[in-house]
Amino acid sequence: MAQHIKGIGASAGIAIAKAFVMETPVFEIPSHKIEDAAAEKERFQAAIAKSKTELEVIRENTLQELGPDKAEIFSAHLLILEDPEIVSQVNAKIEDEQANAAKALDEVANMMVMIFESMDNEYMRERAADVRDVTKRTMAHLLGITFVTPAQINEEVIIIAEDLTPSDTAQLNRKYAKGFATNIGGRTSHSAIMSRSLEIPAVVGTKVVLTDVKHGDLLILDGAEGDVIVNPSEEQVAEYEAKRAAYIAQKEEWKKLKNEKTMTADGHHVELAANIGTPNDVKGVLDNGAEAVGLYRTEFLYMDAETFPTEDEQFTAYKTVLESMGDKKVVIRTLDIGGDKELSYLDLPHEMNPFLGYRAIRLCLDQTDLFRTQLRALLRASAYGKLAVMFPMIATIEEFRAAKALLLEEKANLQAEGVTVSEDIEVGMMVEIPATAVMARQFAKEVDFFSVGTNDLIQYTMAADRMNEKVSYLYQPFNPAILNLLNNVITEAHKAGKWVGMCGEMAGEELALPILLGLGLDEFSMSASSVLRARSLMTRLNKSECEAIVEQVLDMDTAEEVVDFLSTTFDIKK
Repeated sequence: MAQHIKGIGASAGIAIAKAFVMETPVFEIPSHKIEDAAAEKERFQAAIAKSKTELEVIRENTLQELGPDKAEIFSAHLLILEDPEIVSQVNAKIEDEQANAAKALDEVANMMVMIFESMDNEYMRERAADVRDVTKRTMAHLLGITFVTPAQINEEVIIIAEDLTPSDTAQLNRKYAKGFATNIGGRTSHSAIMSRSLEIPAVVGTKVVLTDVKHGDLLILDGAEGDVIVNPSEEQVAEYEAKRAAYIAQKEEWKKLKNEKTMTADGHHVELAANIGTPNDVKGVLDNGAEAVGLYRTEFLYMDAETFPTEDEQFTAYKTVLESMGDKKVVIRTLDIGGDKELSYLDLPHEMNPFLGYRAIRLCLDQTDLFRTQLRALLRASAYGKLAVMFPMIATIEEFRAAKALLLEEKANLQAEGVTVSEDIEVGMMVEIPATAVMARQFAKEVDFFSVGTNDLIQYTMAADRMNEKVSYLYQPFNPAILNLLNNVITEAHKAGKWVGMCGEMAGEELALPILLGLGLDEFSMSASSVLRARSLMTRLNKSECEAIVEQVLDMDTAEEVVDFLSTTFDIKK
């Protein structure tokens, strides 16, 4: 009899395939001494060579599939593999202690991991996971254990795992990885966001899928509903094959809307934009008919480098995006480092709660040389397209004024140097902090636009870490507290003649579209793969009807009430 597992629908689509269970192999490290040190060192080098060949293949596949920024993960792994400190210490143990290669590698790797994990810098602590990944691969070759990664899968499967790391998801080959399901995670987790970028159906946060599914089990995965069906009946397979065919046909219909404006049933235009992390992502934006880039996360430029990117390097990246988008608006967020995003070459202080600490605009206003370099690059690039600049994590009016003043200073400096700078740059800010949302009336006098970052706004308003499984139930986009904050931001912005966008995950949630439309949101920015589906839904929504239910929704008591009401009224499933 089929088993039904419920999780969180992270990426729409239906997959039917056998399960590929990704489990970490158990290594039993031998303790015997060796007699021929030269032969053992040769065996160790052979294991390294095999690992290197595998990693180079994975890096090349990642480069072709996802671009250079994701491929850099594996360049770093290759550097660890060839680290003379690790290699020399393993060889020394083989030579001096007659340790077998596996034992020597295990001891050296554990010591390196311990060193990294004890460091104050969070970025360096995270390198411990890279050392584990690389040495685990080499250890598998030494012990003769088959070590399969997502990149080596060569048949159609649904991947089952505790979670998928960035390196796991970067290796997914869409030809064979038809979907994935994990024990942990939520709609805003890395694996969920990546699955939407790759357009692979995904269900996360099931809690039990790794326990209840065996390698080779036939699975049905419904990424919209959050369902995993284990060993389904023939009738269920037939039912979901029909659903899959209908979904594929629906996607073909959506493609017809690629070059259309986003118009509601009663003739109201809203802007559907896409979020990007690198210039390579622009192709997906254009392929999916987005009308703008609503969020360019510039921190990836810094995170994918070994030192601060120069003004010219940044200018090239920003110019590429602006030129590629032509006359379509590009909203570029200034450096948003801190919290869970750190740089190996930037020594940030250890903090009890980094999400509420020294990050984003707070860091930039303190380290102004760093900030000015980015502002100059942005201003130089502004001559090549329609640029809007926004500052992240603004909490006070003074912060916004200080950031804008630096921008204007650098604009004047560049013009004095004879550099062409656009005179039509909009300057706005993220709304992520409840204090900002409450003070929207005052901020609206200062800014050209707001862009609401719902991922952070929700977790800060509800005082609940969105990545913490124990309190994930409090990540409630439809909580009336959140909707009332959004209403205040949009109302006050419009009174001042300013536009409001949204670049958090909520902007791409189908069930959220009617209430956001009713509230008057001007720009919806989402994963590029969500744009055409959202455009299709917008054509069926009547703005005046959505406006009519706003007061009713804002006066509700719970998120559940709001969800039930919206689902029933608009016949949309969350």
